[in-house]
Amino acid sequence: MSSVVARMVTLVLSLMTATPAATTMAEESFPGIRKLMGEQVFNEAGLGRLSEAQLKALNEWLVQYTGGEAKQLRLVNEEVREAEKAYQVIARLPSDFSGWDGGTVFRLDNGQVWRQRLSGRYIYRGDPAPEAAITKNWLGFHVLTIISTGKSVGVSRIQ
Repeated sequence: MSSVVARMVTLVLSLMTATPAATTMAEESFPGIRKLMGEQVFNEAGLGRLSEAQLKALNEWLVQYTGGEAKQLRLVNEEVREAEKAYQVIARLPSDFSGWDGGTVFRLDNGQVWRQRLSGRYIYRGDPAPEAAITKNWLGFHVLTIISTGKSVGVSRIQ
């Protein structure tokens, strides 16, 4: 698999993990591949050489692929399933956890501290001290998911 194709597959998987239906990024307009990948990775993948029309076509394809065929990749491709498992932390949030609102700091029971990196708001009204999974794709994006609800938000580790 070429480097660009491998990065695209990983980007699609990170979108699927980071943005299940009705979560923060899903509520906003699609940010585009340049923003999702970050400028450095975008250019390393050679995508900076695309014309605006080519970039628009790639973004349109990515939206369609993520919403359709990419979901099947998680079910049938062993390499994809293993990549998802490789970057996972499972821990509990504090019993007073109430959701996130843009700059939320998440203090996990394993001592790790994470900060919300994507905009968005979610009000949590479930059981106290919910279990959360933090996953990381190889592009460096981390996502915190409340396991009981499936709601996710992008995070960055601060401790």
